[in-house]
Amino acid sequence: MAVNGYSLTTLNQFVGQEIGVSEWVTVDQERIYQFADSTGDHQWIHVDVERAKRESPFQKTIAHGFLSLSLLAGMVMEIGIVPPGVAQALNYGLDRVRFMAPVRAGKRVRGRVVLQSVEEQKGGRILLKTTSTLEIEGEDKPALVAEMLSMLMRG
Repeated sequence: MAVNGYSLTTLNQFVGQEIGVSEWVTVDQERIYQFADSTGDHQWIHVDVERAKRESPFQKTIAHGFLSLSLLAGMVMEIGIVPPGVAQALNYGLDRVRFMAPVRAGKRVRGRVVLQSVEEQKGGRILLKTTSTLEIEGEDKPALVAEMLSMLMRG
């Protein structure tokens, strides 16, 4: 849930502020296998547990970078970036993404969202830009930092 007072009429007051932090999500090997199957990316560093133990500098399989990035979508919604009174919200894209550290299989991650800008658009739309950080439990470096764009349509 977003911070108190966060609404369509107060969005600009929250620019530069943290909107919220999601719950932890475990990135287990089964989730990694499912992502590999859905995308066709079966690179051994993600799906071959035994080889990763032997040959990977991480000594475990790691999540795909795009799997880690995709987890942010649900986390941003959980945090409440879409205020009440919005008829529809769309993922509008990304301005910048940096993968900072791998997510090892079995680790937990969570999203932290800061509202960067609010731009009124034609037709009653509002473009939000957030900096969304995917933190890895117990690690200093985040998995990634992404500038995410969301288009809101008023109700």
